[in-house]
Amino acid sequence: MSVPAPQPRVLIVAFQGWSDAGDATTDVLQHLGGLIDAEVLHVISAEGYVDFQVHRPKLIVDETGKRELEWPDTRLFGPVQRPGASFGPLDELPSKTLGLLSDSPDPDAERVRRIDGTPVTDLFLLAGVEPARDWQNFADEIVELVDVWAIDLVIMLGAMYSDAPHTRPIVTTVTSENEARRAEIGAVRSTYEGPAGISTVVDLALGEAGVETLSLWAQVPHYVHSTPSPKATLALLDKLEELLDIVIPRGELLVQANEWEANINRIAESDEDMTRYIRRLEENRDEELAAETTGDAIALEFEKFLKGGPRFARDIEVQAPGQGVDVQGPEAQGQAQDRAGAAHAQPDDAASEPNDGSQAERPTQAERPTQAERPTQAERPTQAERPTELGNPEPDPSDPDAESPAADGDDRP
Repeated sequence: MSVPAPQPRVLIVAFQGWSDAGDATTDVLQHLGGLIDAEVLHVISAEGYVDFQVHRPKLIVDETGKRELEWPDTRLFGPVQRPGASFGPLDELPSKTLGLLSDSPDPDAERVRRIDGTPVTDLFLLAGVEPARDWQNFADEIVELVDVWAIDLVIMLGAMYSDAPHTRPIVTTVTSENEARRAEIGAVRSTYEGPAGISTVVDLALGEAGVETLSLWAQVPHYVHSTPSPKATLALLDKLEELLDIVIPRGELLVQANEWEANINRIAESDEDMTRYIRRLEENRDEELAAETTGDAIALEFEKFLKGGPRFARDIEVQAPGQGVDVQGPEAQGQAQDRAGAAHAQPDDAASEPNDGSQAERPTQAERPTQAERPTQAERPTQAERPTELGNPEPDPSDPDAESPAADGDDRP
């Protein structure tokens, strides 16, 4: 009987803070924590790293009535198989989990499994808050943990606020510095330059140590930033399932996502400005999706099919025919919308200039849009038309490493 090849040990990382828009990433860890046989393996103390005026310790009372403090530490969770024991339901878990794992796990609950039905026993989770200081030493501690526990692949989760309509599928983007991995899973290489967060610091530190990493980001509608987004959590779980070739039970998340969308629809129906703004976002998103039916997109999908790669290239932004394929990371997706808007605002003379000077390529008068067909200034959305009833927009949704005022003051327990 042949022994099955060992599966890679995977660590999924998420931090509370500005890179956790709509609580999407921490909710992913909380969901997975209830589906795997995990225990606390290591604790990185918050002392020296976390600003306790931003992330305050939580006072709890244990079963004996004793009061104690639960500090916002960073914790590594993972499966532990003891001699003579098999992996089964969680019987007891430490109380100090920052709410990551269920306090009363159900013995009959579903588990994360592989395609053949075997339980996943090599998935690890790292949960914590973004530290306020000493990031390099913090990253070094994570690199040491990855080495001690022989982790093969680290997936950094992130979620950013974006000009994304809540009625459309949540867009996710996977980036990697490994060329072979990009070709295998359809990931892209990030070309972002600018302010960075702790995820980037940890990512670079792991890369320097020779550990392979992936970054998985989701776009969350900015106008509902005051509430959790189960739809974004679902999108991240969908992508993780695809990347790791595993089966993740969704539980009540699908129902919660439908209720979340329905509640926003009800609020928007009573606000004409909000309704118009969401409709514009929907039109922009539909135009982007329509671009994927161009010849370049079809050729790309056919090439991926012949190579046996991923079925979809939905995380790759495709330009119009003749412009090639513009592959962008999560930091630059919002900038693409800005460029698209600027293109529509070009002077009419520039739009009618031939490419090589030949008269044959000049559009005829019938092909040129008339003044009546061109959008007037009144039809173009202005900054004043951006609704604020569901929350103020973030300063730069295209930049997952930019500071977010809404999250800097976040004091989650």
